[in-house]
Amino acid sequence: MLDHTGLVVTDLARARRFYDAIAGALGLSTISNSDQSFLLGKSKEEPFPYLWIGTVRPSYWVEGSRAGINQAHIAFVAADRAMVGAFYEAGIEAGGTDNGAPGPRDGAPGYYGAFLLDPDGNNIEACCRS
Repeated sequence: MLDHTGLVVTDLARARRFYDAIAGALGLSTISNSDQSFLLGKSKEEPFPYLWIGTVRPSYWVEGSRAGINQAHIAFVAADRAMVGAFYEAGIEAGGTDNGAPGPRDGAPGYYGAFLLDPDGNNIEACCRS
């Protein structure tokens, strides 16, 4: 189980539009935590796990790293297929790029998911399992 993870982005305002949209579709929240980052999670009352999103270069990055150079993959739990669809539509409208429309996936019985690339090329998914 994760406590937190993070993504470095190139344009915080553009990323915030995208993540605000998909957070709303998934029943999650975004919370500002500095002028260079924000958090995506359940709520202020239930702060963990969270996704940190910001423009600050982390101290633990190896030399030569930059936003978008190492694509990340993050899958969010959706309650049902309708929520997967809402995630996909909200993300597309907020500047995301299609990386797999909502639907079942071969080799994963009962799995239904959708994939978007965020504005920096990270693969962001929402899925449900029956």
